[in-house]
Amino acid sequence: MSKISEFIKDEEKRTMIMLIISALSLIISFFNLIDLPFDAAYIAIVLCGLPIIKEAIIGLVTEFDIKADVLVSMALIASVIIGEIFAAGEVAFIMTLGALLEEHTVAKAKSGIEKLVNLTPTIARVIVDGKEKMIKAKDVLVDDIIKVLPGETVPVDGILIEGETSIDQSVMTGESMPVDKNVGDEVFSGTVNQFGAFSMKASKVGEDSSLQRMIRLVKSADAGKAKIVGMADRWATWIVVIALISAGGTWFVTGEILRSVTILVVFCPCALVLATPTAIMAGIGNATKHGILIREGDALERLSKVKKITFDKTGTLTYGKPKVTKVCTFDKSVSEEELLNLMASVESSSEHPLGKAIIEYYKTVSKEGFKKVTDFKMIIGKGVSGKIDNNKIIAGNKKLLEEYQLNLSNVQENLASDFIEKGCTVVYIAQDDHVKGFVVLEDVLREDAQNTIQKINKLNIESALITGDNKKTAENIGTLSGIEKVYSECLPEDKLAIIEEFQKNGQLVSMVGDGVNDAPALKKAFVGIAMGGIGSDIAVDAADIALVSDDIKCIPHLLELSKRTMKTININLALSMALNFIAIILAMTGILNPIVGALVHNVGSVVVIVHSALLLKWRS
Repeated sequence: MSKISEFIKDEEKRTMIMLIISALSLIISFFNLIDLPFDAAYIAIVLCGLPIIKEAIIGLVTEFDIKADVLVSMALIASVIIGEIFAAGEVAFIMTLGALLEEHTVAKAKSGIEKLVNLTPTIARVIVDGKEKMIKAKDVLVDDIIKVLPGETVPVDGILIEGETSIDQSVMTGESMPVDKNVGDEVFSGTVNQFGAFSMKASKVGEDSSLQRMIRLVKSADAGKAKIVGMADRWATWIVVIALISAGGTWFVTGEILRSVTILVVFCPCALVLATPTAIMAGIGNATKHGILIREGDALERLSKVKKITFDKTGTLTYGKPKVTKVCTFDKSVSEEELLNLMASVESSSEHPLGKAIIEYYKTVSKEGFKKVTDFKMIIGKGVSGKIDNNKIIAGNKKLLEEYQLNLSNVQENLASDFIEKGCTVVYIAQDDHVKGFVVLEDVLREDAQNTIQKINKLNIESALITGDNKKTAENIGTLSGIEKVYSECLPEDKLAIIEEFQKNGQLVSMVGDGVNDAPALKKAFVGIAMGGIGSDIAVDAADIALVSDDIKCIPHLLELSKRTMKTININLALSMALNFIAIILAMTGILNPIVGALVHNVGSVVVIVHSALLLKWRS
């Protein structure tokens, strides 16, 4: 019984079976294969035709909405009345097949809101009268004191009042590296505490918290995105009027009802209905070969109208993780490899992403093992320390040097500043109270990013960078990639506001992103494109298109493919309408009868399908 109920609920499977049965019934009817007490084509009329008539009546009665199915219903009923059963069954079959193709191309994208809700912390560790008490996060009040342990998710927005830590706030800002937090700094709900325990005072709770605001942004952005109306439905009212006038006029002049019915049959917009979904399906097939997943059927149609494309930085234009790009030594007696060995050795016990990046890089440039480290200590928000061969080693940021009262010379300071001004992260290393040098880490630009931006610009589409990263880092990536317009330090609501502003000014925008913080902007954009591999599930669910291969160099092909798909659709429409009008003239003069008219008319459907199929092998 459960399988039967599942089948009943699966509309696509039911339609497929109805089409198969209808196709068999039409073959039986046309070749008269089985002697039945009725015309077998009636089966196609009942299975495929009645649902069309039902939808047409509902649309007319409830909303006075004249769509293509109104004209189809008229052709069906007229054909049955005059006894042209096969013609009626054939039209019903073709229209149902076209509708199934259209349904199949319009994938129902999930909003991803459920996954956002799952990110919402459920428990908070509140300090009451000096004692810890576990309560539901939704019950936290403003000014409550909350303790957050390493690895825990921050339950509400607040201000850090005790302790130091590093916070992974990529969920909110998309930043690739944890952000150091000290007393007085703000922390956001949904972000993850990396290392040290800290206490915070709640400032925004419940529906006012950052994560809840982002959930509301995704919902509102989704509701504001209108779907494109199908071409056949857009022209349906005019088609119906022209068809009725033509059929009525012919009957009035000739007195032959058969000619009028033939006009309705050939005017039935089968090819018109097939023009868009067949081209889009072929376009989707082409995109799939290039590692692009089209999640919304009308995404290609919308993408062809885009005039601006906005990129997130981390994980989109860049690889999304820190990488060592430079090793500088201040001591000529210590080589770069020796300096790197010291740093990798002392970082070998660290769980910090920067430490892991240094170790990963060291393994690619040296086969030497790590030195033994004793008295290892992690200094939250500053770095690490330990002993190697009884020598005191420290590795960390400038705050750590200041804590150990180590000063840099002007030359050393200027050398490090050159990298810091570009938005890079500098990790210094000192041995026995002498600064030996530093390692530069940065989120590296993708190899094909600059070439991709150049190709997009050649298509007369403007690029912009919208990121949660700091201004220096954002401007550096903008310069390297060739993007002039750069918006930095953007929270999810800021990204959404920038997209809204563009679109209010008549610029249809596509957004490319990968993080949870990009979800509202991906939803709001005219077309959202997510990095499918490294991107979060929530970002992918919010987008219309996913780059499965995480390869942004396929975006120019995608943009050109969208324009080519629209060109194919327009040619399909022109061919189908031209053939229809020729058939109408032949029907008016009595050259075509309903059955021959239906067959000639269906030549248009075949031409449309074959022309659309050419898109499968198209290359930009």
